[in-house]
Amino acid sequence: MKLLTTLVLSALLGVGFCRRFPPGFKFGAATAAYQVEGAWNVSDKSPSIWDTFVHTRPEIIADRSNGDVACDSYNQWMKDVEIASELGLDFYRFSLSWPRILPYGFANKISEDGVKFYSNLIDALLERGIEPVVTIYHWDLPQNLQDLGGWTNPLISDWFADYARVVFSLYADRVKTWITLNEPLTFCDIAYNFGVHAPGIVSRGIGNYICNKNTMLAHAKAWRIYDKEFRPKYTGKVSLTNQIMWFEGADENDGEAAKLALQLMGGLYSHPIYSKKGGWPEQIERLIAEKSKEEGYPQSKLPELTEEEKELIRGTYDFFGLNYYTSRTARRARGEVVGPWPLFGGPDIDVIISVRPEWPQAGTSWFYVHPQGLRKLISWVKEQYGDIEIFIAENGFATHGQDLDDQDRVDYYKSHLEQVHLAIEEDKANVVAYTAWTMIDNFEWSDGYRSKFGLYKVDFSDPARARRPRASAQFYKEIVKAKSLDVDSHVLDDEL
Repeated sequence: MKLLTTLVLSALLGVGFCRRFPPGFKFGAATAAYQVEGAWNVSDKSPSIWDTFVHTRPEIIADRSNGDVACDSYNQWMKDVEIASELGLDFYRFSLSWPRILPYGFANKISEDGVKFYSNLIDALLERGIEPVVTIYHWDLPQNLQDLGGWTNPLISDWFADYARVVFSLYADRVKTWITLNEPLTFCDIAYNFGVHAPGIVSRGIGNYICNKNTMLAHAKAWRIYDKEFRPKYTGKVSLTNQIMWFEGADENDGEAAKLALQLMGGLYSHPIYSKKGGWPEQIERLIAEKSKEEGYPQSKLPELTEEEKELIRGTYDFFGLNYYTSRTARRARGEVVGPWPLFGGPDIDVIISVRPEWPQAGTSWFYVHPQGLRKLISWVKEQYGDIEIFIAENGFATHGQDLDDQDRVDYYKSHLEQVHLAIEEDKANVVAYTAWTMIDNFEWSDGYRSKFGLYKVDFSDPARARRPRASAQFYKEIVKAKSLDVDSHVLDDEL
């Protein structure tokens, strides 16, 4: 009886006997500049493509809202630091606003106010023992660069490299983990195939592939700048992070379709960087070339990577940044029209995408819950690219309600962290960090403020943008403290 009591108390206190995470494993939470900062026209900051998009196309945002004020984190950043400290985070992932630091988009003018804002935030985190993990680009491209073609202009890889050099020179002495680009899948494929994200240009099967190549070059140039000019002194780590859905065959005959979908989503943005050979995934490159020829194009819609470009990109990583939320099924098209990639299908690979009816839907249209997909995806990364260090840079749950007792979010975190633990212990995957998306409710792009991802509720009707912890915040705090899954998941402490 005494042993049983000890086991129960140990589990409740988070001591854990078999579900502890490895020594050195880190837990964090994330936000992004446009989604939380507000202050869209403060000081010498210039408009980003999202400023322009929400002001000129408000009908595309679910609640016709915008990020003009958002969480007001530009003015209330200390509250965010305090929340990160209350949660006991090992790290806080946030992004830099390109037009806040470089008002013209180019490196000829650096904003003193923008530089100071992020410098103060970094210093405050370090003072509390919280590591700043910095994303250089999280979708808020300066509008004047978009006026020149944005991510479809081949010169943007140099513009981004110049921007990266500026921020490395400003913050590399204090920031040791960098993410160059967040989810090029989203700002290339979702943006250009659907037009529901900035810049709002629909160019299916053309703009997204041009953007794809330019992001690979931009990331590679930034990584090589750090590697040559900053790593010798600061010894940090730099990579990009990709959102990848797990794909599985709609039935036992559709395994090949699922593999193709994984290569199109994960491989197209990973293979050039992480594979030993470099370049595009060969099967995907061939299929797109064949489809392009069928459609009458004189060359492939997927721009070629030269041998020099392949070598520039290959090996430009220090870890594999992975964002995971949801899964899909895939099957071969049977003569029907294939919807746009990546939400409905892959027209260039003749694959139809769907979901299983038993997967619960979260509080936004694209989000279906399948925890096992995360473990399978981690194994896929290991299988494709070897025993690589995997940094889970986003994972979280969307709701429509603002209730503080958010047990559905608690269950999501619990079930997904269980899969991460299994991937580490059973599959021997080298997962080193986990990031909750998001630390506080924020502006969720085309969903506006309708979707809530936050561990903390933000009252957007309150000019002060009051922040209050949800049950998920208490649960995550206990996980972070114990470094174990053996904590009580049914607790609500408004006083956190």
